[in-house]
Amino acid sequence: MTASLYISTTETGSGKALVSLGIIELILRKTNKVAFFRPVIRKQPFGKQDEDINLILNYFALNQTYESAFGLYVEEVEELISSSNYDEVLDKIILKYKNLEQNYDFILCEGSDYLGQVSAFEFNLNTEIVKNLGCPILIVGNADRRSVQEAIAPVKISLKSYLAKECQVIGIVFNKANPELLAQLPIALANQWNSSNHLLAVIPYEPKLSSPRVGEIAQQLNAEVLYGDKRLNNLVVDYVIAAMRLEHVISRLKENSLVITPGDRNDLVVGLLQAHQSVNYPHLSGILLSGDLQPEPSIRKLIDGLYDPIPILCVPNNTYETSELIKQVNTSLVYSDRKKITLGIHLFDDYVNLSQLEEQINTIKVKGITPKMFTYNLLQQAKSQKRHIVLPEGEEIRILQAAAFLLNRNIVDLTLLGNPAKIEQIIKQNGIALDISQLQIIDPAGSDKVESYAERFYQLRKHKGATPDMAREYLLDLSYFGTMMVYAGDADGMVSGAIHTTQHTLRPALQLIKTKPSYALVSSVFFMCLEDRVLVYGDCAINPNPNAEQLAEIALSSADTATAFGIEPKVALLSYSSGTSGKGEEVEKVRTATAIARKRRPDLKIEGPIQYDAAVDLTVGSQKMPDSQVAGQASVLIFPDLNTGNNTYKAVQRETGALAIGPIVQGLNKPVNDLSRGCTVDDIINTVAITAIQTQI
Repeated sequence: MTASLYISTTETGSGKALVSLGIIELILRKTNKVAFFRPVIRKQPFGKQDEDINLILNYFALNQTYESAFGLYVEEVEELISSSNYDEVLDKIILKYKNLEQNYDFILCEGSDYLGQVSAFEFNLNTEIVKNLGCPILIVGNADRRSVQEAIAPVKISLKSYLAKECQVIGIVFNKANPELLAQLPIALANQWNSSNHLLAVIPYEPKLSSPRVGEIAQQLNAEVLYGDKRLNNLVVDYVIAAMRLEHVISRLKENSLVITPGDRNDLVVGLLQAHQSVNYPHLSGILLSGDLQPEPSIRKLIDGLYDPIPILCVPNNTYETSELIKQVNTSLVYSDRKKITLGIHLFDDYVNLSQLEEQINTIKVKGITPKMFTYNLLQQAKSQKRHIVLPEGEEIRILQAAAFLLNRNIVDLTLLGNPAKIEQIIKQNGIALDISQLQIIDPAGSDKVESYAERFYQLRKHKGATPDMAREYLLDLSYFGTMMVYAGDADGMVSGAIHTTQHTLRPALQLIKTKPSYALVSSVFFMCLEDRVLVYGDCAINPNPNAEQLAEIALSSADTATAFGIEPKVALLSYSSGTSGKGEEVEKVRTATAIARKRRPDLKIEGPIQYDAAVDLTVGSQKMPDSQVAGQASVLIFPDLNTGNNTYKAVQRETGALAIGPIVQGLNKPVNDLSRGCTVDDIINTVAITAIQTQI
């Protein structure tokens, strides 16, 4: 039976989209066969879609059409009810829901909004829908600017009504609680409902979730964008009306403020731009010029010469009118706003008891490990035994964005290498939520560790012709300095490669850290996060043409890596033929490697030579190798050479949209991992987490 959950709100503005995001994220860690359903929605203007359906389907890339995600339009409901066809409303909604049940393991239903003419009996309609669909209910209450009693009262009425209809209520979640209510409301909930075994949670108010982007303000105010069109995604958390002298204005600035000022105040425009650049004043979201006035030509020439200025908008209204219009700007979560969505999901994870929620929802059958669960487990496992990772590319914006996430989630401790002043400036200019007091920043050129590190380097490499002067020169290189931090125990692991080559990242590790005693070579794997499972690909990055002995070691190392990250290793050594059918030098190499690997590790399930399709497809595998324990269900795939492996992982990544995490380096005494120069922030986060976990093993 398909598991389901129905989100019911007590009123508009309860923040049900945030709860939906958190629940879908949670369920996707167990299964990818997830659907989203809204029984009744309002018909949108031409070309637009329901906001919540558009958000959920697109952000999570659910395999579902827009039309399948709702039952009826409110206009259709009104027409049917006015014709005394109430039962037909339910029939049509149930039919569309049942169509989803046939193809999905879990359906999240989100109740209707307050929909005009039907609002008088909307709650009864929702109750009848829930009862007929058989979904357990999660009630979402609104705590925004409420006292404890004001927040609880509508929820009590809603709960009583559902229970009277014999509906199953599994929990109550309050959203948008201020700090005072965040302390008081959980106590009141426990006193009221603790004996009922309901899930009870209170999520705090987060201003950033209800704050508009500069682009939304520009669009809704019909403002002309004079500058900064590349930064229209800047978040506006506060507004400052500036009409006084500059020295008084800048003392009132707050982080992520939009400053509203008359367009002829050239002095303020220049001063605000300078304050934004200064590390001594808050980061600004933009400047809004009122009165249909623009800066003088000389000032515009000055701004034209700035690199990547903040947005400067211009509106025809006067300052007072503009400040009033700003209050009417609406913002909503959209699937492209990944920062807001990520923040919302983290709030849900932090303030809702996820294990209790899972227990309350009907059991979902799990087949293997899903990509969502894999990446979620990475962060949780890294966090369980916090480690210290060094990132040599500290002046790279992607590294800083990843560092902000990792530190704010308390996953690892970090050291960044680079110029502290430059790093601080980049953080400020890009509005990165990173408190530099949370991490260590080291400039190798000014570090008091250089001499001691250089001496160690000299002792390790003098047999290769290194001199003390040469050692000091090497230690000014970020990769060598970071590697020596790991070697000396001042960091547990290192991640680099966002702006450096693989050779630049790994050569210092091979020279200084070297391989583990039981390993003959260093190799690598990629975690390939496909739609419904995670596979391990090796070696796709380091060894160009391994011999049979080396190939066997790569297979065993990759199996151990899979085990360490929660993947049951079923190892397939790939070739262009399966079993005993093929002959040739390359096939024999794989056959010999398989024999070596089996002899060394008889406890593992190992198959080879085997073709890729026979390794991963049950139908093909059962035909070609019916007696194999690996065919059709391989989780670790070992390629015969780098050419094959590298091309295959990239082809799979591009053609299927799979997330490829890696390369993850195996065999070093201490972990050093390489990033692709095209890596995303998520790639960096995942690789740092994996590096931390490698130090735990």
